[in-house]
Amino acid sequence: MEVKIGVQHISREIVLESNQSPEDVESALSAALDKGTVLSLADERGRRILIPADRIAYVEIGAGQERKVGFGA
Repeated sequence: MEVKIGVQHISREIVLESNQSPEDVESALSAALDKGTVLSLADERGRRILIPADRIAYVEIGAGQERKVGFGA
């Protein structure tokens, strides 16, 4: 699934593909915002993304899309 995160004072958003469920991402976001800690997510390659909760502007949780390759796309 695709997760887009907007960070305050940064013009580009962070986009990652994650194997976590939307509920897991939402609960991690809620916990980070409540406690004032960092949002920690893992992408599908196993990398960890850490974002300070007080800098998060928005989070968009959506379904991943199949990438089309070639001229028939």
